[in-house]
Amino acid sequence: MAKNVSNRASFGSKLGVILATAGSAVGLGNVWRFPYMTGENGGAIFIMIYVVCVVLLGIPCMISEFIVGRHGQSNTARSFRLLAGGKPWAVIGYMGVLTGFLITGYYAVVSGWCLQYVWASLIGHLHGDPEYFKTYFNELAGDPIKPVLWTVVILLITYLIIEHGVRNGIERASKLMMPTLFVLLLIIVAASCMLPNAYKGIEFLFKPDFSKITSDVFLSALGQSFYSMSIAMGCLCTYASYFSRQTDLTKAAGQIAVIDCLVAILAGLMIFPAAFSVGVSPDSGPSLIFITLPNVFQQAFGFMPIVGYIISLLFFLLLSLAALTSLMSLHEVSTAFFQEELHTTRKRAAMLVTITAAVIGAICSLSLGAVDGFVLFGKSLFDWFDFITGQLFLPIVGFLTCIFIGWFVDRKIVRDQYTNWGTLQGRYFHLYLFLVKYICPLAILTIFLHQLGWLK
Repeated sequence: MAKNVSNRASFGSKLGVILATAGSAVGLGNVWRFPYMTGENGGAIFIMIYVVCVVLLGIPCMISEFIVGRHGQSNTARSFRLLAGGKPWAVIGYMGVLTGFLITGYYAVVSGWCLQYVWASLIGHLHGDPEYFKTYFNELAGDPIKPVLWTVVILLITYLIIEHGVRNGIERASKLMMPTLFVLLLIIVAASCMLPNAYKGIEFLFKPDFSKITSDVFLSALGQSFYSMSIAMGCLCTYASYFSRQTDLTKAAGQIAVIDCLVAILAGLMIFPAAFSVGVSPDSGPSLIFITLPNVFQQAFGFMPIVGYIISLLFFLLLSLAALTSLMSLHEVSTAFFQEELHTTRKRAAMLVTITAAVIGAICSLSLGAVDGFVLFGKSLFDWFDFITGQLFLPIVGFLTCIFIGWFVDRKIVRDQYTNWGTLQGRYFHLYLFLVKYICPLAILTIFLHQLGWLK
């Protein structure tokens, strides 16, 4: 095992490990992206394929990042550098840190929108016809002040958590926020499933229509499994550097995958029964959360306006919590990197990340309409950041990580980490190695080519 960094922090409990790492994976990818991807790709059949992809692709990739992080006991870049022994493979770690850093900036913008919707719900501004909600969102996205303000607010909240360290900051916040997130989910699911005709939404989620299986549905499920589990962003590797020698990496990955899938399916149960109840199409796309759903809740609970108001408020509070748990892990990737590579304090490193991420977030936000100059080749800078990180860096880093672990890292190091230095049986080690050497790289390469339009 690599030499431990002096005074290296660690999680204080097994529950802390699971909740913090699950919080990294559970975010807007589950609560926002998963439902609209499910709606666009046939409902139940998409979920079935997604779960298979999580098992065959997500868990092995997660274990691989865990191995790198716990072996290195350092930030993501240094962990890869130590494992690569100075060879060019070390670039994977730097790409992972860069990816997490860039995502932090523009992800904070979307997270800020969630806070704005919480505030708007509190003061009773979210009411009107469907056209009103569309206008409200478009005006918000194009406003030069509000989105930037909320971006800074959520980054400051994240900073206050991160500066307190791993146990007193990340772990303590995760133990509070993750159970709260589940409770809010269950409340809204219960309310949604009791609406008239809600069974149609439940049927859409759990009764598969095999005629809807296409190559696009399969590739979309592959991509969503990769996106929603925070793979290749440096988050999993960084958090694993805080794992103890007793942490069972395979068991932890399996538990986190179960939580990830459970939250995603509950998000579907929260949204589609209500949508079907008022006759909203399930394939409303990315606008489902910020434009369609506020109107859905208002219509669905029109017989009792106060209930509609409460459900809408709880929903956007839920979104904000999901966004914050992921933003914490993204922030920590860069904070750990700057703290260790610049030999500075955690507080200074966290402040550096917060300030630079706020600048990136402000530029991305302004590029959505407030400032015409922040557009390049017909795309806003927000869209460029999303494209470069999501469609280029994530699959490249994931692909290279699998090749590196599967083909080039000393087999004894991989086995020792997988089996906790022989204290665990490691009965699925050969299956894991087969998946990470052959299946995962091929699947990730397929996603990459499909996203670029080179594979139909």
